[in-house]
Amino acid sequence: MHIHILGICGTFMGGVARLAIEAGHTVSGADANVYPPMSTQLAELGIDIDPLDERSQFARPIDQVVVGNAMTRGYPAVEFLLNSGLPYLSGPQWLAENVLVGRHVLAVAGTHGKTTTTSMLAWILEHSGHAPGFLIGGVPTNFNESARSGTGDCFVVEADEYDSAFFDKRSKFVHYRPHTLILNNLEFDHADIFHSLADIQRQFHHVIRTVPSEGLVLSHAGDKALEAVLEMGCWSQLQRFGLDAPEADWRIDGNRLIRGAENHGWCAPMPGRHNSGNALAAVAAAHRVGVSIEQSIQALSQFEGVARRLQVRGQVQGVTVIDDFAHHPTAIRATLEGVRTRYPTARLVAVLEPRSNTMKTHVDTVGLSAALAQADVTALLAPEDLQWDVPPVLAPLEHAVSAATVSALLDALLDTVNAGDVVVIMSNGSFGGLHDRLLDGLRDLSA
Repeated sequence: MHIHILGICGTFMGGVARLAIEAGHTVSGADANVYPPMSTQLAELGIDIDPLDERSQFARPIDQVVVGNAMTRGYPAVEFLLNSGLPYLSGPQWLAENVLVGRHVLAVAGTHGKTTTTSMLAWILEHSGHAPGFLIGGVPTNFNESARSGTGDCFVVEADEYDSAFFDKRSKFVHYRPHTLILNNLEFDHADIFHSLADIQRQFHHVIRTVPSEGLVLSHAGDKALEAVLEMGCWSQLQRFGLDAPEADWRIDGNRLIRGAENHGWCAPMPGRHNSGNALAAVAAAHRVGVSIEQSIQALSQFEGVARRLQVRGQVQGVTVIDDFAHHPTAIRATLEGVRTRYPTARLVAVLEPRSNTMKTHVDTVGLSAALAQADVTALLAPEDLQWDVPPVLAPLEHAVSAATVSALLDALLDTVNAGDVVVIMSNGSFGGLHDRLLDGLRDLSA
């Protein structure tokens, strides 16, 4: 079968492409935004990528089109597709119908930490011999790929609450029918499709309704938004996990992991309290499919991280440049706290691109200021299409600059950074190649 994927360079759709190739299909695709790490993966798979606005992409013999959720009415590719009469479906539906049937699905949901938690869980299962399949919205270093069919009974999926496609407004995770469901946390996000936190809570309730009564829901203890979702109804086994949470079934207390009468030594595989919680959730989910706590802890000691999650991109002139996907005030705070833990004496420079739909159109300025205050210096990209005022965000910060273009921001950074600084560049996109441009600029200064 020849499958053509619209929006193929998104992390989810790129994973679908890999799974389709592993299933023996011929795959092509189209996209407008092509950048690593997904562009690198697709190139290695030998997939042709057409521009979205070219009608010729549909001239080849195509059996089925899989449509990414970034595609909307008005995109030339979408209009070509609808006029062609070709059969089409969403990525989550394709995954559910072609990959997840008959598997024990372990799904990781939540506003923050999905990619890291899913990567940890997939690695624990791999390390313990389960040979899992997985689809992750990032590239775990242990696997160096975002998706794999696997040969075992388990499939681990990052369960996103964003909608499935322009013709299917259900959250992606509703398609997955998980047997084990992690609920990591819940905050308002995706302001482009959700009007309120209650809208998102309704979608979380929908996925809970699909978990079998013999299945397991693992919920973060003390998260009020999640507790409100659970109060809508939960018909499955329920366990809670948390840090310093005496009521939780799974908890971290200092350097100990405690479950009932069991007590194990604990060292988080990545810096930051949030990553300790992510790891705990992965251990609890793996236990559900027979992995002992000792096996999980051993696996996590060999966990190598995820691309674009606290990823060191290089060090030049004594300046360390770190890439991170954080793009929400809570995630920004957690990222900077994690970096501060790893580099306690360094001057910390936070660089932020407000690129997501939520960050462009709706932002809690007080929350964002407080998150950025974890850094010593802040540099903010403020393009013309930003729909909120920058001054109220920067005003409480002692050292902060903004610029309308990436080039201008780069110049400001090169004038600001010094040997010993740690620069954390945060964006859910390519940020105009700022990471490499900064490193190159530092090399030029030393020449």
